[in-house]
Amino acid sequence: MRRGHKGVLALMLLVALGVAGCGNDLAKEADEGIPIKLGDLEFTVQETRFLNPSQSDDKEYLADQQLPTPAGKSFLGVFVEIENTGDNPVRVPTDAEMSVVDTTGAAYESIPSHTDFAAPLGSTLAAGAEIPARGTAAANGPTQGALIVFLVNGGISENRPLKLEIESEGETGEITLDI
Repeated sequence: MRRGHKGVLALMLLVALGVAGCGNDLAKEADEGIPIKLGDLEFTVQETRFLNPSQSDDKEYLADQQLPTPAGKSFLGVFVEIENTGDNPVRVPTDAEMSVVDTTGAAYESIPSHTDFAAPLGSTLAAGAEIPARGTAAANGPTQGALIVFLVNGGISENRPLKLEIESEGETGEITLDI
């Protein structure tokens, strides 16, 4: 090999290794079940489904909501895991920073929920901590995720795919929901 080509070959190898290493970074957009990272917070949607207040399995999830739902509305539950991967405490997004958006552009902010299964939106998450915390009802529940509740139009499933939009630490991310 000629002398000048060794340097080019070494440079190409370094670039290839650098690009390969970039694959470990999480994106700001993903499908349900795949985490996204916004600042130091990592978000994973475990499950998305409509919640039925008359079904015994869902009564605990909706214990603090006004029932019945207004005409033409439904509760949509998004079960998430949130992890602070940083070295400092971070504020979890608030209800106003979490919304479900359909293909028409209609956006639905999450509504406050304070059950044992609810994600503590707006709270501070310690470094290395996660939501739901181990040993909690949400962590031990069937989805092993903390619940975020949305009051949506009853026909929203006609306008799929639905996306969970999250604003956190000056960044915006989105997760395509599997519903």
